[in-house]
Amino acid sequence: MRSPIGYYVHHHGDGHRQRALAICNAAPDRFVMIGTGLAGRTGDIACIDLADDRANSTGPFDGVDRERNKPHAFHFAPLHREGTRKRAAQLTGWISEVRPRLLVVDVSVEIALLARLASTPVVYVRLTGERNDIPHSEAFRSAVALLSPFHEDLDDPSCEAWVRAKTRYCAGLTQSGLKSEMPAAGSVLVVQGNGGQVADGEQIAQAARSISWLKWRVIGSVSPPEHTPENLTLLGWVDNPAIEFRNAGVVIGAAGDGLVSAVMSAGRPFICIWQPRPFREQALKAQRLAALGAAIALDSWPTSANWPAVLQAAETIRPQVQYRLHCERGTASAAQFLSQLADQGCTCVDN
Repeated sequence: MRSPIGYYVHHHGDGHRQRALAICNAAPDRFVMIGTGLAGRTGDIACIDLADDRANSTGPFDGVDRERNKPHAFHFAPLHREGTRKRAAQLTGWISEVRPRLLVVDVSVEIALLARLASTPVVYVRLTGERNDIPHSEAFRSAVALLSPFHEDLDDPSCEAWVRAKTRYCAGLTQSGLKSEMPAAGSVLVVQGNGGQVADGEQIAQAARSISWLKWRVIGSVSPPEHTPENLTLLGWVDNPAIEFRNAGVVIGAAGDGLVSAVMSAGRPFICIWQPRPFREQALKAQRLAALGAAIALDSWPTSANWPAVLQAAETIRPQVQYRLHCERGTASAAQFLSQLADQGCTCVDN
């Protein structure tokens, strides 16, 4: 039996887990998912549930430990944290026992460097944004390869050449939207992901009232408005969001990789209202989408008076531009790439 490929999943939001599941399900016999809070949430994929390293497991995780004298290669290295000690022991214990051929890290500089210290090749999932700081650079340098869940044209132009050369670009690493040849009309789909704050339902209700001739549908976590207009439907979490994308005339949401992938695959006019994220991840991705003509990029929710102009601008977006930024075989391609690396007994490339 071949040694498995470990896939570490960061526990902020749900995009990392969804991306890992999409890849692992393309070759379920090769992968073991590793992370905090994974028990019962990986389907048929084997998993290892790590101890939680957060000071408050129920609150938001800002990734800052506020420790003094921290090594420059780390982002998050709290002292005297029992959960951090346990998860390090769990991971290195599994590595010692199973001897995996490869560990995919999505994402954590510290896990990547720990695995390298444990003599295990790492593939680091590189996200968009300004990630030229010392910790990211060292994680990138220590990895045998980098995997980016976006099209190469969405990469930050300032990304260093050696990082680009080490990157395998794999757009489409989530569930795809359902492509429809006939453009939908008459409806707006608002999508709120699980990595940010609860969407402002009152704000959405005001937009629906101002654009009363369109049906507004919302998926995700939204605060209930005081009065819900007849043309607004709050769906909460849905099992098959791809159907909602197919039926939408326009999609409104942030610049997370999962949402961007779904919109690009469905070919729907996209109003991208990016959210503040570390390393300007969403801001830079939204700017690239706008520059390529694949989205309208905004940094805040439009006023009621501005919505007609924003929706009119979105109508100029052509699905052919969006389709080019998506890969229908993204998950299969990523799984094949990782399996080949593992089977070849990969070693690091000098940088």
